Amino acid sequence: MKIKHHEIEVVTDAPFTNCKLNREPYAKVLTEIVNSYADGFVLAINNEWGTGKTTFVKMWRQQLNNEGFQTIYFNAWENDFNDNPLVALMSELKPLTKGIINGEKVFKSVVEKGAVLTKNVAPAIARSLIKKYIVDAIENTTKAAAEILEEEIKEYSDKKKTITEFRTELEKFVKKKGGNKPLIFIIDELDRCRPNYAVEVLEQLKHFFSVNGIVFVLSIDKKHLASSVRGFYGSEKINTEEYLRRFIDLEYSIPRPSNKLFLKYLFDYYELDKFFYSKERIQYGELQSDATDLLDVAELLFNKTNPTLRQQEKIFGQTRLILNSFKPNQYTFSHLLFVLIYIKTLQIELYQKIENNALTIQELSDSFVSVMPLEIKNDYGRNLLYVVALLLHFYNNNQEHQNRIQLLESGTDGNIATPIKIKLADNDSKKLAGLFKEIKQRSNYTDGSLKYLICRINLTESVIIN
Repeated sequence: MKIKHHEIEVVTDAPFTNCKLNREPYAKVLTEIVNSYADGFVLAINNEWGTGKTTFVKMWRQQLNNEGFQTIYFNAWENDFNDNPLVALMSELKPLTKGIINGEKVFKSVVEKGAVLTKNVAPAIARSLIKKYIVDAIENTTKAAAEILEEEIKEYSDKKKTITEFRTELEKFVKKKGGNKPLIFIIDELDRCRPNYAVEVLEQLKHFFSVNGIVFVLSIDKKHLASSVRGFYGSEKINTEEYLRRFIDLEYSIPRPSNKLFLKYLFDYYELDKFFYSKERIQYGELQSDATDLLDVAELLFNKTNPTLRQQEKIFGQTRLILNSFKPNQYTFSHLLFVLIYIKTLQIELYQKIENNALTIQELSDSFVSVMPLEIKNDYGRNLLYVVALLLHFYNNNQEHQNRIQLLESGTDGNIATPIKIKLADNDSKKLAGLFKEIKQRSNYTDGSLKYLICRINLTESVIIN
């Protein structure tokens, strides 16, 4: 049984074989782009955290390798322990010496120029302190000040010359290795790095590595990278969009996959069918719709609230574990169970209030609708309204007897009504009342309490691993 989603295997000969999100067409588009503009540029693949960027770029990288491109994959987050990104980036280039005539010698020339640069990229604060100390010591000596200025001018000229020489040697090296195809240098997880490291990587890409023949691919969540930029400069007012535009030539976002497609994948991956369709369970007719009920409500929730793929994985992993606390002949109320696991994962404060009986029935109804807007236009919407009714019914049963309310009342016209007001159209309270009546008529639901599900979600019930 799986409760955690493991890294997807990238098959060498067919990299997208295990991709369940149909993303291979996007890789082909990107390959056409990098092949058409080989002069060197920076491409940003910009998607939120948890949307599968890392898996995508690893599959795309293998596809590029299969088509004769030279590629490098650099996980910036795993390397930000090193204060100087230039060293780490250069280290990634070294393996390319294989297959180049006199490759070590050619690379050595690049390293020699880079070695001079590493001396010139000392922290600006340290340099300014040193200069201030010297200037303070000789502030009254005009001649010495002029000599310092002259030395700084020379240092500046030398640095510009060294950068030019470094780029020239780097371009020669890349040309020898890649031929007519550009080197694809993928940088992943830059948005997770320490702010100073993330900014220094960007600055060094622009100043040192911007040469013909290298296409840099930044796999990022631009909003989080923007936060790193603001953190580095210590200002919330900096125009991060304009700042990042200096480094990024082209931005691409991987389209979001169909929720239905991904849900089916997660259902299969976490083997929920082994529970719902076990030999012991399928003999009970009342339980045979549980799997469908769960998938229906999951699709509705995810379509409405757009959790990341990683969040969806986590919810399904938790669901699989929690299902093992039920015996084959027990009700799971799978749609309500899934909704509560969803709330606990993404709305923990609301879940804690539900757990602690800290809301009135009306407050719970209002909170639910504010988190997951209801649209009673189709079967999915009506299914979710049924889940709301079941939640309110079980929650009401959770209360001390004196605190319970009558969920059904007789209306002035003789029809049933409910005091609970749903924040939708006027007739939705009538629909809710009808659902309360339906639940009340099911004897096995009448005394059901939310504790029955909460204790399982909190893993205070025995879990049988199978």
